[in-house]
Amino acid sequence: MPWKDVNVSGDIPVPPELVWSLVRNFCGKWHPAISTMEAEKDKSGRLLRAFTVHGQDTVYRERLTWFSDSDRSMSYTHVEGIQGVEAYNAQLLVSGNKDGGARVTMTAKLLAPDPRDEEIATGTKEIFDQAIIEIKKLAKFSIPPYVSPKTNFAHDTPIQTYAFGDNPRLAISHIGEPSETLCLFLHGIGGNKSNWNQQLTSVAPYVQSAALDLRGYGESTLGAIQSNVDEYCDDILSVADRLGALNLVLCGLSYGSWIATSFAMRYPNRLSALVLSGGCTGMSEALPEEREAFRLSREVPIRKGKTPADFSEDLVAVISGPSVSNTVKRELLTSMQGISTETYVDALKCFTTPLEKFDFSKITMPVLLMTGEHDKLAPPDEIRGVAKRIFETAPEPDVRFECLSGAGHVCNLENPNAYNSALVEFIMRVVK
Repeated sequence: MPWKDVNVSGDIPVPPELVWSLVRNFCGKWHPAISTMEAEKDKSGRLLRAFTVHGQDTVYRERLTWFSDSDRSMSYTHVEGIQGVEAYNAQLLVSGNKDGGARVTMTAKLLAPDPRDEEIATGTKEIFDQAIIEIKKLAKFSIPPYVSPKTNFAHDTPIQTYAFGDNPRLAISHIGEPSETLCLFLHGIGGNKSNWNQQLTSVAPYVQSAALDLRGYGESTLGAIQSNVDEYCDDILSVADRLGALNLVLCGLSYGSWIATSFAMRYPNRLSALVLSGGCTGMSEALPEEREAFRLSREVPIRKGKTPADFSEDLVAVISGPSVSNTVKRELLTSMQGISTETYVDALKCFTTPLEKFDFSKITMPVLLMTGEHDKLAPPDEIRGVAKRIFETAPEPDVRFECLSGAGHVCNLENPNAYNSALVEFIMRVVK
């Protein structure tokens, strides 16, 4: 049974960002064929739209599988309503054209027995053609810009910091009352829990949130032996137990993203969602000699007797975007200067000794991947590629990718407004 393809495109004489603002709402009722439209969520927090069309009683359901404001694209799959179809996947893409306007491209790939496949393809093309015509009509009017969720909040309760346990002692920053779900933030190899303060307060209105000092960082201590990713996963479970959380949204940056993905490989049923910033796979896909070369190169200043504080300015210059503010630069320097040599070497060894190559078929939860426009360590094309691999491999993909303008590697600090906007919108959808 061959796949049937449908491809429709049209040019719209307004900038692509304005057209995207019109169509980006997956559950928006802008198409002229739609009679009713409702947003739904499945048990895993994935977004569905349930709709009817004029002249029919059939309820159609489609599930969002891919979304990106940066790339102005969304993909979705048929769940129910189309008789005789075995599979139906579609995409909406808004790009720029040579005249400075927008090109809207709508595609579908479907599988159904003959002659039903041709009937479905014909109906799909009619719907897509109507969509292009309607967008052209709507584009003649003033298109309201997309308004990001409010991400700056005043709280009566300040962020609380405390430590628990022994060997290692684990320190966290926390805000919100204990609840079933916890959003836990994991910093990078040169950071600490304070790097997440703006995200803690942004997420707090929707779910309790905490940021962890990884072993040896900030107010946490190293364990009795060399750290490994299994121990980091145990620490995450300890924090969840301490705060009474059954489910987690893990949000990592760089090293923290690799740890968060490692946790997803081991405990997918504990995760409501996964947020990966400036990384994902770490060194898990590098050859052994590449990993060793990376570790040795990063340890050169250590072997010369220097501490992380001594080479913090050089490192910050590498990870920062070209327009990083002095305030953010000072915060990055302060974080790096507070790391002991022992902790830095411990983290490097852990990072370059991965226990597995990730199997993205184990990703059963919604995933948001973000990186900075100027990230040299996790460039946008690399992270977009990882996002696409998860989209193509996960059994029921729910993937969002965003490239944050102007930001370098620590994108949550360099462009907090864009970071928090995507994060809050994601949290609002996936948290039950």
